[in-house]
Order: sequence, then structure tokens, then C-alpha cells
Amino acid sequence: MTEHKPVTATPQAPAAQPEDQIHGQDAPAMTRAHPLWTIAGVIVLLGLAALVHWLTVWVPQATKGTGFGKVAKSIEFPIYAIIIGFGANALLSALGVRKKMSAAFRTEFLIKTGLVLLGASINFAVIAKAALPAVAQALLLISAVFMFTWWFAGLLGLDDKLRALLSSAVSICGVSAAVAAAGAVQAKKEQLAYTASLVIVFAVPMIFFLPWAAGLLGLSPAVTGAWIGGNIDTTAAVTAAGTMAGEQPLQIATIVKVTQNALLGVVAVLLSMYFTFKVERQAGNSRPKLITLWHSFPKFVLGFLIASVVATIFSSVVDPAVAKPAIGVANDLRTWFLTLAFVSIGLEFSFGSLKEAGWKPVAVFGAATVVNLAVGLLLASVLWSGFTF
Repeated sequence: MTEHKPVTATPQAPAAQPEDQIHGQDAPAMTRAHPLWTIAGVIVLLGLAALVHWLTVWVPQATKGTGFGKVAKSIEFPIYAIIIGFGANALLSALGVRKKMSAAFRTEFLIKTGLVLLGASINFAVIAKAALPAVAQALLLISAVFMFTWWFAGLLGLDDKLRALLSSAVSICGVSAAVAAAGAVQAKKEQLAYTASLVIVFAVPMIFFLPWAAGLLGLSPAVTGAWIGGNIDTTAAVTAAGTMAGEQPLQIATIVKVTQNALLGVVAVLLSMYFTFKVERQAGNSRPKLITLWHSFPKFVLGFLIASVVATIFSSVVDPAVAKPAIGVANDLRTWFLTLAFVSIGLEFSFGSLKEAGWKPVAVFGAATVVNLAVGLLLASVLWSGFTF
């Protein structure tokens, strides 16, 4: 999930905090965006999303009968959205207005709304059937990748707070996990900024690589979805890759990623306890409270499940002639929200924070990504090979 939003921090004693640390509900907001610039950003975002939908239809038609036409038929809207987002990012940055409009580029909100709507298209029976392998995969994969990343980052001498951010981001759900971890350990906002940038740098290529690799390896739809959901760090990128892989892989990828997201609060509490009782015992911090678990828990997971239950019941008791169009409307809205989210991925990205990171965090994230891919493929193959829809 890729939005650099306020961090929910573990409650602290009322001692003064340095300005370069992330704490409280309002950090790390620097300035309030002018409403007119925000409105302009919304208009730009909607215009780019409309362009994406137009290209998705027009390009295959315009290239029909040509060599590229065969490729164009398989290009899904996330590809156009991300490319256009990066292009618009470059243009708006050159004009000096991208940061002024940034309040309108709400990737995390848009992707979570899209995923709640996605729940309406998944029969709850599929979620119930997939729950056991999804939980097993999440627990094993998060534990293995988190411990490796923590160990390797320590081997390279990185600060414990940065180790916590990197380990959480690569093992759970990208930026959202880094944000929760930053609040739990009181990390510096600069550390959060380049952790978030690393997440995007590594996640975007995976959108294209994993569906291609899954096809090359001949993986089943369930194994493909589980590999995508377990290995791509951001929920937005998981959804983009799942969309490219197909409807069934998208469903499993979403269930796996939602399961990982659900464990975010637990990890935040454990990190908070570790830093309070071991790393910063002399700092005078108060003990972490279990309410942190609820603050860190991604609420959209509940929305996703509720939407699936409601849609499943609705489809079973209402005439199909009425139910199918209604679900179709939810699917159309889902596509629009996801398109806006994918465009926002490109619009929000900034290379500036990566310049300060140095090579060590990049090396840690790269090595952890390789481990994540290998362990994730093994677990997906073992846990999902016999799954049927």
C-alpha cells in the first residue's frame, strides 16, 4: 500500500520528541495543501484515469491486424495506468506543481476502496475455503522473510529502527507496514520516506515479472495468485499483477494479501514491545498498550469480508437478472477506483528520498526480495497446488 500517510504511534510519555521523529496522528504532515491545488490534483487524476480507460479500448482496436495488435490485446489497464502515472509525474514535477497537488493522490485510500468492492465479486465460500492455506502461508512467509531481513540489515550495521521498517515492509504489506512499524518504534520520517520509495521501486517491476514468470513456470491459477499475493509488497501492486494474471489468480492474490495485512497489527505490537523493553529501556517510554493492535489493524480487511458476505447472500436470494447487474456495477466501480490508485502510484513516487538512503538499505531490500520470492514460491506450490475454485 503506497500512501505516505500519518503514522499511528504507540502512546508515549509526554516527554518532548525531536522534530525528525514520527509520532502522533498528525506526523509527518509538513504543510497543509491549498484546497485549489487539491481540487486541481483531483481533476488531473480523474482525467488521467479517463485516458487510461480510453487507451485500454482504443489501442487494441487501432492496432488490430498488426504485429503489436496481438500484444495489445493482453495489455490490461494497470499497465497503462502506471506508465501514465509516471509520465504525468515527470511533467508535473518539471512544471513545479506535483507536490502542490499531492494531497489528491491518495493511493492507499483508493486501493482499499477498490479492494472492498472486489470483495463483492468473490463468493464467500472461496474465502472460507482459502482461509487455512492463506493463514499458514502468511504466518510462515512473514516470519521467514522478517527474520532474514532483520538479520541481514543488522549484519550490514543498519540502525534498529530502519531494520524494523525494512523488515516489516518487505515481509508484510509494503508502505502500510512501514508506516505502522514507524509509529511503533518512533522512526525518523526520513527513514520512512526512503523505505516507502524502496517499496515502490521493487514492487513496480514485480507487477510485470510475476505474472510472466508464473506463466513460464506453468503455475496453476491458485498457485499464481498465492505467489503474487505473498510476494509483492504493496496491495496496489498485488492487485495490478493479479489483474494481469486473470480473475482467479486475482481472487487468491487478494485473499493472501488481505490475510497478511490482518497480521499487521500483531507485528506492530510486537515491535513496540521489543523496542520498549529491550532497545529503549532507558528512554523512559511507557509500556505499549493492546489498543495499538486495533489502531494498526487495517480496517479495510473487515470491509472486504463484509462485502463478500453481503454480495454472496444477495446473489443467493435475489433473482439473477437483478443480482448480476448489481454486482456488475460494483465491479465497474472497482475498476475505476483501482485505475485511480494505479495512476496515483506513479504520481506519488519521488526519487529524491532514495538519494539519502545509500546502498545498504537497497542491498537489504533486494536480498530480502529474492528470499521472499523463493520461499513464497515454495509455500505457494505446497499449500495451493490442490486448490480448486
